[in-house]
Amino acid sequence: MDPQTQQTLLLIFVATAAIALLIQAGMLIGIFLISKKTQEKLTELLPSIHRILAKSETAVSESYVFIKDIGVKTNAILDGTRLQLAKVDELVTDATGRARVQLDRAEMVLDDTVSKAQTTANIVYRGIVMPIREVHGVLSGLRAALGYLGQQRRANMEHVTADEEMFI
Repeated sequence: MDPQTQQTLLLIFVATAAIALLIQAGMLIGIFLISKKTQEKLTELLPSIHRILAKSETAVSESYVFIKDIGVKTNAILDGTRLQLAKVDELVTDATGRARVQLDRAEMVLDDTVSKAQTTANIVYRGIVMPIREVHGVLSGLRAALGYLGQQRRANMEHVTADEEMFI
């Protein structure tokens, strides 16, 4: 490449670089101006922000006192609830134990009553029913014997026919 072309190319590159630098400088100036405007607006808002922060700090400190008080009261309520639940648990355990003992006693009384009722029924059966059956058997035998002895020796034909018809 000849020196003239090299110089021209170099001039083009330098000019392009210069234009790029000028554009960058313009953008930096624009950014600077926008930053200044933003800073001015923030400077105007700064007292309001300080007031809001001060009120927020006050509200947080007051809330902290209430929250701490609520925490203490909540812990006291929880402790009381734990004690009451322990008492209720103890009461339920005691009532369950007593109920179990009473049920055992009731079962023993019921078993004893049933066994006494069975014994009484056996005594009544052996002492009253069996002798009555025996007496009834003896009386039935006597009645049959007396009936046999009291009957005529020969049976009447009408009676025999009636007996046969009833049998059939």
